[in-house]
Amino acid sequence: MLLFGMKSRIIAGAAAAVICISSANAKDYKMSTISLPTPFALNTTFAKIVQKYNKDIKIQINATGAAPRHALDAANGKTDLFFGAPSLMFLMSKGKAMFKKVKNAPELANNLRPIFHYRIGVYSFGVYDDSGMKKLADIKGKRVFIGPPTGVQKVVSAGFIKAVSGLEMNKDYTAVKLGFSPAMQAFQDRQIDMMTGASNHPDSFFSQIALTNKIRFLGAGDVDLNAPKMKKLFKIPGRTPGAIKPDVYGKNQTNTKPIKTIAAYTGLYCRTGLSEEVVYRMTKTFWEHIDEMWSTTAWAKGAINKENIFREANWKFHPGALKYYREIGLKIPAVAK
Repeated sequence: MLLFGMKSRIIAGAAAAVICISSANAKDYKMSTISLPTPFALNTTFAKIVQKYNKDIKIQINATGAAPRHALDAANGKTDLFFGAPSLMFLMSKGKAMFKKVKNAPELANNLRPIFHYRIGVYSFGVYDDSGMKKLADIKGKRVFIGPPTGVQKVVSAGFIKAVSGLEMNKDYTAVKLGFSPAMQAFQDRQIDMMTGASNHPDSFFSQIALTNKIRFLGAGDVDLNAPKMKKLFKIPGRTPGAIKPDVYGKNQTNTKPIKTIAAYTGLYCRTGLSEEVVYRMTKTFWEHIDEMWSTTAWAKGAINKENIFREANWKFHPGALKYYREIGLKIPAVAK
């Protein structure tokens, strides 16, 4: 079985996808994250930094399940910290998409607050070059992974594919029902034809694939991302036009031009009931030791920085986080107050 870089090294040391650093009088907090390389690396490193400098805080990390489930758990007080996003808050507050059947979703959304945002990366529609697929229209009749069954990524990916190619999910192609980790393994084993994930490149997964295989990324092609038919996609907060460099994975990446796609901003969120003092300490500790985050991987400094804290903000931030940002003189947008 292929090991996926830094993510796998972290998982290898964490039984049942739970990481904790114990201390005699530590207060336990729960964090939920998805297993994509960027949020997994960021959230686990956040927990490591916070615990390293606050011996009375212990964070247990659950890396299973999808982001909407984690948000509902936090809103109901079952977890404290979780991987969230402006797009998720928008859909939850409107009771749309995967929250359509959750009757009190808009009310539950009020129980959640961001701590900071970061760039999760760009939507990457990866295929093996020998598959013959060169554009998104070529996935017709194929089995592809575009996101977990109840995830925001699936909604955005399906919309992007339709806008670019006209293909409709589960009519023109089959969207397999898998989580991120099983999908990665299925793509490695060539059981699915396309792997989709939001990544800061080069990421650990596609780097491993490209060591021994020629790969290609599919995108908007000649479609103008600012065209009217594309504007609906970018109405969902946290989504902007983006691109993947044609040579980011070296000679085994066969793209010759930048791949036009969607860039996404997500964040670390928490439940409103988490005390102002605790969130303040967590936030302050993380940003005062951000160099330890940046040292973990090449893309970190460009993805997680103070310029991105409020990027795409559409929800009130936790008062504990705002307290620290005011202390260091950050300009706080009205929507975050």
